[in-house]
Amino acid sequence: MAEVINDTVKSEAISLKHEDSAATELESFQQDNVDQSFANASGGENEKGVQESNSALAQVLPDQPNLKVIRRVINGYVGFANLPKQWHRKSIRRGFNLNLMCVGYKGLGKSTLINTLFNRELYEQDALTQGVQSLDLGDGQSNGKDVSVKKESAENEPSDQTKVKIDTVSAEIEENGVKLQLTVVDAPGFGDSIDNTDSWKPIVDEINRRFDQYLESENKIQRTTLEDNRIHACLYFIEPTGHGLKPLDLEFCKQVHSKCNLIPVIAKSDILTDEEIVAFKNTIRKQLEQANVQLFEPPQYSMLGDDNSANNENIFEKIPFAIVGSTEQVTTDDGRKVRGRAYPWGVIEVDNTKHSDFVYLRDLLIRQYLEELRERTNTVLYEKYRSEKLVGLGIKQDNSVFKNFDPETRQKEEKQLHEVKLAKLEAEMKAVFQQKVEEKEKKLQKSEAELFARHKELKDKLTSQLKALEEKKRQLELSLANQPTSSPVPIKKKGFLR
Repeated sequence: MAEVINDTVKSEAISLKHEDSAATELESFQQDNVDQSFANASGGENEKGVQESNSALAQVLPDQPNLKVIRRVINGYVGFANLPKQWHRKSIRRGFNLNLMCVGYKGLGKSTLINTLFNRELYEQDALTQGVQSLDLGDGQSNGKDVSVKKESAENEPSDQTKVKIDTVSAEIEENGVKLQLTVVDAPGFGDSIDNTDSWKPIVDEINRRFDQYLESENKIQRTTLEDNRIHACLYFIEPTGHGLKPLDLEFCKQVHSKCNLIPVIAKSDILTDEEIVAFKNTIRKQLEQANVQLFEPPQYSMLGDDNSANNENIFEKIPFAIVGSTEQVTTDDGRKVRGRAYPWGVIEVDNTKHSDFVYLRDLLIRQYLEELRERTNTVLYEKYRSEKLVGLGIKQDNSVFKNFDPETRQKEEKQLHEVKLAKLEAEMKAVFQQKVEEKEKKLQKSEAELFARHKELKDKLTSQLKALEEKKRQLELSLANQPTSSPVPIKKKGFLR
């Protein structure tokens, strides 16, 4: 029992000692602040007097103690570093999708470029007729799956004026265990008519229709199966004229760049020399810049280092891409088997950056920035269309639900809103009062003018009558003056006696 009492006494003594030390530190801290305040006040006292020094003493704040943030490294393994692997497993199981639109004049090699990009014969005529095609890996190894290729047309038939149709080719591709649901949207008939006025409208309507379908799917009660059919990228094929964009090309780019990721390419660039390609690219970039057309620009990530930034700049400098497409295997002079085109003067290699920009286009579209294309479509282009659509329908968002609730701040905001409302009502009442006063003044001025006109009319009438009477009086006086004087006729008196 005595030991317990001794332990209790010791603990109380230790606590009192800690409290005394804390109180001593607090007093010393306050004394230092007061001394510092008096020192600051004494400096001002020499310049402005005792009264100003007292006010300075009252305004000087004590120095705040420095807060130290302790950063600790986790010694044990927690496991959240495994999240990328979890996301990878989920992505592999779910697969990916890419909706690609190809627009350009007829005969520019759109189908050939798509086959070259994915190293598949997506546009083989026999497969389109049969509806089923077996796709192999790019390295020649079969993936062991038959992948269906379906060709569809848009629901709304093209008008006789535009002659532009919308065709869709869908294919499921698998490479190294990764599935890709590819959808290629083509617009045959674009630019083929004599009058190409509004020939871009069916294409813009198709993009908007897909946005509307996705918006309708989002607004459903059950959204477990949300299919993304929005256009993620649009490849616009430019004729290799070497002079510049045509008015139809420029107008199409202006109409489409705000609705999808626009990527211009120079088709069949092997007919141009290197100098002509450089001059042609500069002309196209100037025309697009003057028209305020925004192209898809690869994002830069600081965590990947300077090599990634240099690669992004190199890719962006190559836009518009001068491409050559071919799925045929040709033999070079040194005996290599490559994809390319054989000419009497030599071989053009598709995958050679010195011959074409196909590799840069493939890196931008598939290998490096496919997810960025999808993300920009969802977060920028679709959100802009969705906001404009909902605002056009009269739907407004109440931003007050996102604010932290503070009664005092809420009361101040309501007071300000009430004051603004009262000021608005006062201004409206003043405007109405001023309007009524002006209307009354105009009415009185009109009545006054009518009275003056009536008074003048009556005055003129009386004046004319007075003149007529004076004229009659004068004539009567003249007639009386001109009559001869005669003796008066005796008047016979009436009575009994005559």
